[in-house]
Parts: sequence; C-alpha cells; structure tokens
Amino acid sequence: MPGHTENDITIAAPLDLVWKMTNDLENWPQLFSEYASVEVLSREGEKTTFRLTMHPDDNGTVWSWVSERVTDRQGLTVKARRVETGPFEHMDIHWRYADTPGGTAMFWTQDFAMKPEAPVDDAGMTAHINRNSRVQMELIRDKIEQRDRELRSAPVTPN
Repeated sequence: MPGHTENDITIAAPLDLVWKMTNDLENWPQLFSEYASVEVLSREGEKTTFRLTMHPDDNGTVWSWVSERVTDRQGLTVKARRVETGPFEHMDIHWRYADTPGGTAMFWTQDFAMKPEAPVDDAGMTAHINRNSRVQMELIRDKIEQRDRELRSAPVTPN
C-alpha cells in the first residue's frame, strides 16, 4: 500500500503572514531545520521549480532533489511534486491553509511510494514523515508566531 500522511497545525498568526513566510522558498533554510539550501531553477507564473539540499544525515549523506510547486493564493493551496524522485517512485505534496479563530490552520498531505531498492519501505517512510512533519510544523509555527509578535510591537511611523 502506498504511503500517505496528513499533518496539521494551527499558527497564531494572520493568514497573509503564514502564506508569505511558508511560500518564500529562498528563506526555507531559515524556516525549516532540515534544509541547508534552496536554489530556484525557474519560475513560470505560479509554478516554481527548485532544488532542495538537506543538511547531512547521521551517516554524512547529503540528500538533494528537484521539486515543482504550484501556488494558488486564492484557493489557499499549494501542490508540489518531486521531479527528481530519488528513493521515491513518486512524491506528491498538498499544502492547504484555512483562516481559523485561533489564527491559521496549515495542513500537509503527502502521497508517495518508495522504490523497491530504497533503504526504507512505505510504512517506514510514513512513520518518518509523520515524526518529522510534526517537528518541522512546530518549528515553523514558533518562527511565524515570533515574527508576528515582532511586527505587532514595531512602532508605527506616520506618513
């Protein structure tokens, strides 16, 4: 059975700020703890093709791949897929945002299948993604909420 994960978090910050910060690819290394660099390869309308490079893993391996992301600001969704799939047969990611009384809810859904020769099977990758998504979502939440506090406390300058 292919892998499928669903993770979500509520961020106590306005939707516009959450959208802006989580879709600013060039700043992902400051937002996510796992990414060492992002290289934007092309932009065509709402579609961005980019290379993600992770920090070395426990074995010293550096993982890198090319993905595409298509943002839909009006629909509050982002669809992404790996172009260079590495150990995956496919990896499709869907981000969804919703305005809530407590701020902004952010949902990540990942559908994938591992190649037979991958170092982990679908079930193992599902468990890994669920653990890691929680860590990354909490980190992102904390950074966006901190930025929101900074913006709210900044003095307003008259025109």
